[in-house]
Amino acid sequence: MEFQKHEKFRFCVDRRGTFTDIYAEVPGQANVRVMKLLSVDSANYEDAPVEGIRRILEEFTGELIPQTGKIPTARIEWIQMGTTVTTNALLERKGERIALCVTKGFRDLLQIGDQARPDIFDIRAVKPSTLYEEVVEVDERVELLLADEGEGAAGGGDVHRGVSGEFVRVVEPLNKETLREKLCALVQKGICCLAVVLIHSYTYPQHELEVECLALNLGFKHVSISSSLTPMVRAVPRGLTATVDAYLTPVIKEYLSGFMSRFEEDGRNKVNVLFMQSDGGLAPECSFSGHKTVLSGPAGGGDGYAKTLFELETTKPLIGFDMGGTSTDVSRFAGSFEQVIQSEISVAIIQAPQLDINTVAAGGGSKLKFLVGAFHVGPESVGAHPEPVCYRKGGELAVTDANLILGRVKTDYFPTIFRPNEDEPLDVEAAKEEFRKLAKDINDYRKTQDALAKDMSIEEIALGFVDVANETMCRPIRQLTEMKGYETRSHALACFGGAGPQHACAIARSLGMSEVLIHRFCGILSAYGMGMADVIEDVQVPFAAVYGPQSIAEAASRDATLTEQVRQKLRDQGFDDDSIKTESFLNLRYEGTDTGIMVKKPEEEGDDYVSKFVKLFRREYGFELQNKKILINDVRVGGIGVTNILKPSVIDQTTGSPKVLCHCDAFFGSGWRKAPLYKLENLGSGHVIGGPAIIMNGNSTVIVEPLCKAIITKYGNIKIETNSAPSLVNAAGKIADVVQLSIFNHRFMGIAEQMGRTLQRISISTNIKERLDFSCALFSPDGGLVANAPHVPVHLGAMSSTVKWQLNYWGENLKEGDVLVANHPCAGGSHLPDITVVTPVFDNGKIIFFVASRGHHAEIGGTTPGNGIIKILESPGSVESFSDGKSKHRIPGTRRLQDNLSDLRAQVAANQRGISLIKDLIEYYGLETVQSYMMHVQVNAEAAVREMLKSVSTTVADLPTIDAVKGEAVFDFEGTSPEVYGNWNAPEAVTAAAVIYCLRCLVDVDIPLNQGCLAPVKILIPSGSLLSPSDKAAVVGGNVLTSQRITDVVLTAFQACSCAQGCMNNLTFGDESFGYYETIAGGYGAGPTWNGTSGVQCHMTNTRMTDPEIFEQRYPVLLHRFGLREDSGGAVQFRRGDGVIREVEFRRPVVVSILSERRVHTPRGLKGGKDGARGFNYLIRKDKRIVNLGGKNCIQVEAGDILQILTPGGGGWGTP
Repeated sequence: MEFQKHEKFRFCVDRRGTFTDIYAEVPGQANVRVMKLLSVDSANYEDAPVEGIRRILEEFTGELIPQTGKIPTARIEWIQMGTTVTTNALLERKGERIALCVTKGFRDLLQIGDQARPDIFDIRAVKPSTLYEEVVEVDERVELLLADEGEGAAGGGDVHRGVSGEFVRVVEPLNKETLREKLCALVQKGICCLAVVLIHSYTYPQHELEVECLALNLGFKHVSISSSLTPMVRAVPRGLTATVDAYLTPVIKEYLSGFMSRFEEDGRNKVNVLFMQSDGGLAPECSFSGHKTVLSGPAGGGDGYAKTLFELETTKPLIGFDMGGTSTDVSRFAGSFEQVIQSEISVAIIQAPQLDINTVAAGGGSKLKFLVGAFHVGPESVGAHPEPVCYRKGGELAVTDANLILGRVKTDYFPTIFRPNEDEPLDVEAAKEEFRKLAKDINDYRKTQDALAKDMSIEEIALGFVDVANETMCRPIRQLTEMKGYETRSHALACFGGAGPQHACAIARSLGMSEVLIHRFCGILSAYGMGMADVIEDVQVPFAAVYGPQSIAEAASRDATLTEQVRQKLRDQGFDDDSIKTESFLNLRYEGTDTGIMVKKPEEEGDDYVSKFVKLFRREYGFELQNKKILINDVRVGGIGVTNILKPSVIDQTTGSPKVLCHCDAFFGSGWRKAPLYKLENLGSGHVIGGPAIIMNGNSTVIVEPLCKAIITKYGNIKIETNSAPSLVNAAGKIADVVQLSIFNHRFMGIAEQMGRTLQRISISTNIKERLDFSCALFSPDGGLVANAPHVPVHLGAMSSTVKWQLNYWGENLKEGDVLVANHPCAGGSHLPDITVVTPVFDNGKIIFFVASRGHHAEIGGTTPGNGIIKILESPGSVESFSDGKSKHRIPGTRRLQDNLSDLRAQVAANQRGISLIKDLIEYYGLETVQSYMMHVQVNAEAAVREMLKSVSTTVADLPTIDAVKGEAVFDFEGTSPEVYGNWNAPEAVTAAAVIYCLRCLVDVDIPLNQGCLAPVKILIPSGSLLSPSDKAAVVGGNVLTSQRITDVVLTAFQACSCAQGCMNNLTFGDESFGYYETIAGGYGAGPTWNGTSGVQCHMTNTRMTDPEIFEQRYPVLLHRFGLREDSGGAVQFRRGDGVIREVEFRRPVVVSILSERRVHTPRGLKGGKDGARGFNYLIRKDKRIVNLGGKNCIQVEAGDILQILTPGGGGWGTP
C-alpha cells in the first residue's frame, strides 16, 4: 500500500451530534488509526475530540497522558476539525445572550420575517423563536433615490453614492447619544453581544460601522454587523444572518479556546489547527465565525467524497448521501460543488456562501411509529439521550433498531461503548422485545381491516420501517437533482456516514441509479474529508447596475480589487502565490425577477457573462426571457489556498478469492438469507462479491443486496453495481399493505412537490415565483384528490371541484393531449386570478389519472392595477386558447399578458412533470397497483378524519351534527345571507377548501391532504347565498376574505382555537407601467394550551412578504414602519396573536386598492378570552389629514401620501 511518509501525527476530527469520528495518520505506519466516540459522554470525558486525540497519542507513543493533563504537541503536525457545536447551540437555543439593533420602525422585522408559517397545518402556527432578547431601535434612516433622481437631487439630506453604485439620501443621521443610553442599559442587563441590521446598509454601511464602534467602546464583547457579514440587498436574511453570527460566534470561540487550552502552552502555536466552514473550506481559529460553521461536519464529508471518488472512480456526477444518527445530508458534485448564498439551517436563515446540502430528518436515530394504519419514520429523533433501544439507555425504537433486527448491524463489529463502563455491546433482545410490542398493535389493526390477514413478523415490520425511511431519504435527492434540470438516474450514489452503507443499494434502486460508491473510510468520511479540504477565503460586494460595457468595466475593476484582498488574506496564512487559486463571479438576474445566479467568470475566449447566465438560466428554469435587461447584483471573488495534505492511496492488486469470515443471517424482501461476511481490510483491488453479502468496513456495515455486485477498486473503495429489483407489491384485494401505504403517500406527495418546484422554476411572475401563490396536485380517475403539496391552503381541496367539473362537462369527449384551462367560479374556481390547468392522462383510450396546477395570475379580469380588487368584471373572464405566445382573444384588465401566457406554459410544464413521474411509478409498480394506492391513501385519510370526529364528539358538547359512532359530520351553512353586490361572494369550492383545511388541521397525524378527508363529511350550502352565488356574482374577495371567515366559524364550532385575524389584508397599487400585490400578516388565535402567534399569515394563505429593501428598490415607495401592533391580541389565560402595522409612503401618484375584513367586528375570543382588536386602514394625506378608508376601497393617492394599515389581532382563550 502507498502512504505518505511523515514524522508527526495528523488528526482529522468530525464532532457530530451522536458520534465523534477521528482519523489519525501515525508516523512510521502504513495503516491509519480510526476511532469513534460518543460525542456526549460526561461520565467518561469532558470533550470527545480532545479525548480521542489523547487516547491515540497514548496508544502509539506509550506515554501516559492523564485525562486532566495537557496534551503534548511536540509530535502533532496538524489538526483539522469540523464541529456541530454551533449547530447544537442553534437547535437547543443555547447560544449567547444577544440584542438586536435595527432602524427605527422595524423592531419586529426579523420576528415577522417573510410572514409565512412553517407548517400550514399546525393550528398553533408555531414559528421559530427569535435568538435575541432585546431590541434597540436606532434613530437613523437612509433612502434610495428614485431612478429619475440624480446625485444632486433636491429633497434634503446628504446624497451619497453607495457601495453598490446606487445613490442614497441620508434622511436622518445616526443619533449616537440616544443610542449610547440604550446600549448602556443592555450592558447593565448582562447582554454584551449585538447584532446590527440597518435598512439599506448593504450599500451604505457607515451607520452600522458607527454602531459597532460605539458598542465596542461601551464594553460589548462581540458585535455582528450585517453589512460586513453579507453585503447583499434584503434586510431580513441579512439581519437574521447577523443574529445567528452574534448568537453563535461567542459560543464557538469559547469552545475553540477551551479546546486549544487542553494542549501544552509552549507548543500550542506551533500546531497548525484549522476548522471546517460551511462552504467546504478551512479557516484558522482567529477567523472562524459563527454563521459560517453550521454545516461544518457535512461540508467535510462533501470534500471527502468529491476529492476521492469523482473522476478517480467514476465519470458520473455524484450524489453525496451522508446518513448519520439524527439526519441525512445530500449534496451534488460534478467537478465543482453546487453552492448557495442563502439557506435555512436549523430553522435559521443564513445568508453566506455554503455548500448546497439538503438535510432531511431521517437517520439511524429516527423514531418509528405506527399511526392510523400507516408506518411513520421521523421527523422526530430519539436523540443522543436516551438514543435507540439497543443503546441500553431506555430509549425508543429507531431505524438503528430495525437494522439490528434485520441482521444488518452486527454486534460483534459495533463498538462496545454502552453502559457506564463503556464495555457492553448493542442490546439485541431489548430491540426485539419492543418490536414484539409494536407488532401486536400493528397486527391487531390489520385484523380489523381483514380478519384473514396473516400476522407480520417483527422482521417484516422492521423491513417495512426501513423501506419507509429509504423513501423519505429519496425525496431530497430527487429535489436536489430534478429541480435543477438534472436526471437523477444519471448519477452515482456516493454513500457514507455511519448508517448510509446499510441503505445504499435500496436507495440507488429506488432512484434508478446503477452505481453506488462507498469509500473505504465511509464511516468517518466527514472526518477524513477535513484532511482533503483547502483553506477558503471569500469576499463579496454589492453592485447594482444594468449589464453593459460601462458596468462590466467597473465590475472588472472591483473584481481586481477583491482578488488582491483575497490573495493577501491567504498569503497572511502562509500560502505562496503558486498555492493560491481565485475564482470571480457576478451575481446576475433578469430585470423584474427575484432569482439571481452566481455566474463564474468565463475562461474561454469569446465567451462572456451574459451567454453563461442565459445558458445556466435556461438549464435550471427551462426557458429564457426575451427583451429583458440583465442586472448585476453583486461581485464576488473566492480564493483557495491549496493544502495537498491528504491524497487517496492505491491498495494492492489481488489474484486470490475473497476471504469469507463467516456466514450470517440477514433479512431481505424474500425472507432470511445466508450472507457471507467479509472484512474490507482483507479484500484487495479487483475482488468481486455477489449479493447478498455483508462487508464490514471498520465500524460501518455495507449491505450488498441480492442481485447486486460489489467490486473492490484500486483505491480500496467499494463499487456496487445495482440491478432494478421487480416490484413485490401485490395490488390484489381491497386492503392496503401498511408499509406500501406509507411509501405511496411519500411518492404521491413527492410528485406533487416536484410539480410545484417545476412551476416555481419556470414561472416568471412575482406572484408565483417569489410569493409562491400556487398549488399542484394529482387526482384519481374519478377526479378525487390524491395528493396536494402544501402550498396555499385556499387552493387545498378546491382543485378537485375543478377537475370533477371538467370531467362531467367533457365526459367521453376528452382526448389524449388535451389541456384544460379554467378559472370560472362556477366550475370549481376560487376567483378569476386563480387559473387552473388540468391535464388528463390516458392509457389505451381510458383516463388513468389527472394532474392539475393552479396559479395566481396578476391582472386577470380586473380594471385596476394588481388583481382588480374593487372594480371587478361581473362575468368571469376566461382564457380560451393560446399558442406560440399569441393570444387569440384579448384578456380584459391585464397589464402583463406575456407574463400570464408564460406562467400558463409553466403550469402546463408542471403538469407534464407530474405525468412523467407518475408514469415512472406505473412502470415500476404497474397501473393496477398505482391506481389501487391512489384509492388506499384516500381511505387512510378518511379513517384519520373519522377517528378525529369521534374524539371531538366526546369533548365538544354543542356539535349535534357529528355522528359519534360512524365518525361523520354535516357542515350545514343554512342561514347564510344571499349573495352580495360586492366582490366577497365565495364559490362553493372555497367553502370546500376551508372545510378540508380545518379537518386536516384537527387531525393530529401527518397524513397527506386528499379527498378522503372529506369522505366522512357532508357540506350543505344554500343556493344563491354568499357561499354559492350565481354566475353573475363578483367573487374575487371570497377567496381572500370569506374563506378566512369560514375557517373561523368551523374552528370555533370545534372549540379548537379562537378566531384569527379573519382576512388576508389584500393591498395592491400601481399605474399603467406596473402593478404590485401583497397580502399582510395578522394575529393568530389562541388555543386551549397555547398563546396565539403574532405577525403571521393565517389559515387560508401562506404567501411571502416582499423584503423592505427590495420593496423600496423596485417600487416608488418608502416603508416607514413594519412591526407588531402590540396588545392587539385578545388577553387573559392564553393571549396574543398581535396584528401588524404597515406604513407605506408613495413617492409618485398611483392607484391604491385595499380589500380587508374585521374592520367593524372584532375577532372573537373563546372560553372567556377577550376579542382581538379590529383592523383599520388610514390614508394620511401629505397635508396631515387622516382619512379612514374602511375595509374596502380604491383611491388615487399623490406623492407624499401615507397608507397606514393596522391588521387585526387574534382572539384570546380562557379566563384567568
